[in-house]
Amino acid sequence: MTDATLLSPEATRPQQSRWQIALRKPGFMIGVPIIAVSTLLAIAPGLFAPYDPNFIDYNAVRQPPSWAHPFGTDMLGRDSLSRVISAYSVNMQMAVLATVFAMLIGVTIGALVGYYRGIADMIFGRVVDAVITFPFLVLVIAVVAVLGPGLINMYIAITVVGWVYYARLMRAEVITQMGNDYASAGVVMGYSDRRVIFRHLLPNAITPVIVYWMTDMSLAILLGSSLGYLGLGAQPPQAEWGVLIAEGRNFITTAWWLSLMPGIAIVLTGIGFSLIGDGLADLLRPRG
Repeated sequence: MTDATLLSPEATRPQQSRWQIALRKPGFMIGVPIIAVSTLLAIAPGLFAPYDPNFIDYNAVRQPPSWAHPFGTDMLGRDSLSRVISAYSVNMQMAVLATVFAMLIGVTIGALVGYYRGIADMIFGRVVDAVITFPFLVLVIAVVAVLGPGLINMYIAITVVGWVYYARLMRAEVITQMGNDYASAGVVMGYSDRRVIFRHLLPNAITPVIVYWMTDMSLAILLGSSLGYLGLGAQPPQAEWGVLIAEGRNFITTAWWLSLMPGIAIVLTGIGFSLIGDGLADLLRPRG
């Protein structure tokens, strides 16, 4: 009997790369094109919008979807498709800027707290308890109400509140990684704390944070649209999905397309980020 016959079918099957496994996930293959198209629309909306999103035509007020205006027109005769496409720039910007600073701050603080523990860990625990006691949206609205409406203040508010969740996740991962031999070996070999944290612990602990970040970007779009709907985020006449929904709420029975079309854009983009996050979880998960 040869050695090959002693091996299980799984053992003799050619090893697949992580990318091959991820690309076989239907969700990941759906999410990537959605976000790719969304990014393209955000970068160059003028190439795809059939009209000027702010052009007012009082002869075409609240027209239903047609060949000339596939998404209809709004109360000022502006083309809804052009406004939805134009809003991609703002909402995709929200997805990145509303989360990236919170992630960077949270990852840094979480890594330091997880490594040093002690009094810093105790203080951090009290901060986490104070933040998670209140709903996230309520805290963000409170900060925006103090700073004033607008995109910049919205980014600041989300960063002030959102870093805690990244820090808590990173702290837990760093503590887990410190139980491995490579972390102890770095300390025994006399490496500086900065080298151990940022060159050894952080690269091995960052995977769950990246996956969470992708999901958080979909939530940031939803949160930014909610604030826009409430008048605390993007301000008219700037095209933004939450603002567009708010503009159409008074005409929901007579001009349903005004709120439906930007709502569909929110759902599709959010699903795209979530599906990519699930795919990255499989791609970056440690393999035995």
